[in-house]
Amino acid sequence: MSGSGWTSTSMPYLTPRASGDTDAWSEEATAAGRRGGQRILHAAEITAPPEVAGLLGLAESSIVVARRRIIELDGEPSELTDTYYPADIAVGTPLAGTAKIRGGAVTLLAALGHVGVRVVENVTARMPNSDEREQLRLGPGEPVLQLARATYDSADRTIQADVMVMPAGRQQLRYEIRIG
Repeated sequence: MSGSGWTSTSMPYLTPRASGDTDAWSEEATAAGRRGGQRILHAAEITAPPEVAGLLGLAESSIVVARRRIIELDGEPSELTDTYYPADIAVGTPLAGTAKIRGGAVTLLAALGHVGVRVVENVTARMPNSDEREQLRLGPGEPVLQLARATYDSADRTIQADVMVMPAGRQQLRYEIRIG
């Protein structure tokens, strides 16, 4: 178990929610007797950074919609999440804004006709940059985990890419894989 007693699983964040449901993070935290929240720091159309262009299968000069959030657990920052969408999916939708999306972005994507059927996640450990250290309130020498996720639709097109940075000492990742 991690130092905060928090174990993160990916599945709830990949499945569209029922109409009227809250987002997966808030529900998961509440079910564990904790308080989950998030602050959307900004949303904008940007030129895809090289790593993101690779995750989305786009040219490096492509325009994408990016949303940056600080995820909080019991009022403390537990994760920085940058989520990216191809422009033709997100421009002109709530994905391009800073308002919280009822049921979460995955639910909105499904309503727009973009349903994820396959996910690839890569997890690495590294030292944080100064911005990450400050936003996550990390001490000197405290490492982070970076999880980079690409979500694909049934045509094998990447519809969403996430780059999440979490304090390594406050997080445990759990994977359950079903075959067939």
